[in-house]
Amino acid sequence: MTLSNEWYNTELENSELETLHRSPTVEYSFYDAVRSGDMEAVIKNCSEDEFIRLDGTGVLSRNALTNIKYHFVVTTAMLTRYCIDGGLEPEQAYRLSDFYILRMDSCTTIRQVADLHHEMAKDFTGKMILQKKSSILSKPVMQCVDYIYSHIKERITIQVLADHTGLSTNYLSRIFKQNLGVSVSDYIREQKIEKATHLLRYSNKSIVDIANYLAFSSQSHFIQTFENFTGLTPKKYRDKYYKNMW
Repeated sequence: MTLSNEWYNTELENSELETLHRSPTVEYSFYDAVRSGDMEAVIKNCSEDEFIRLDGTGVLSRNALTNIKYHFVVTTAMLTRYCIDGGLEPEQAYRLSDFYILRMDSCTTIRQVADLHHEMAKDFTGKMILQKKSSILSKPVMQCVDYIYSHIKERITIQVLADHTGLSTNYLSRIFKQNLGVSVSDYIREQKIEKATHLLRYSNKSIVDIANYLAFSSQSHFIQTFENFTGLTPKKYRDKYYKNMW
């Protein structure tokens, strides 16, 4: 049977069964919530497990787990494009998409895929909230934010950022605090700890390897900084989130 004949037969069966796809506005409203940084709406959607309510979404595989995985890829791809359209830096969006799709590939249950979907959606939403804040940043501060994101594995100092922007350390420190409400050093630590939480959740890197990877001066310094920001030691954080999710 040719593909065209197979399609016509399938179409006839669907017509007889009156199998219809639901309106795309349901999905669009979710994508828009993520793009606009509406965390409340996204959390509500996730708490109600809307992602795994597949009535009217189409069957992409006869295998239930494979089917939900395909829907995950579609949703992630759409959110990536919506967020880029909303101003998220393309490379960051694509890296985030690749990260979650690769992580999803190792899921073995529908529940795991759904939980990862919720993490992914909230992560994109959080990035959009930060992006909207950054849209009012001065150019030098935006340059610093981009530099920190791209060089998170390195030891970053105010002097390095001053050289990058061509400004004095004192002036850069002042406008950075005015724009973001935190000091340069605190912002760098926040970003490194956010990266550390991802590594603890989704990778098998040891705590000492993560400390070295993020250029902390020592493992003890990393543990102390991590606990100051999260209220948990890296070990307790991994025990709480990594094991529960996987």
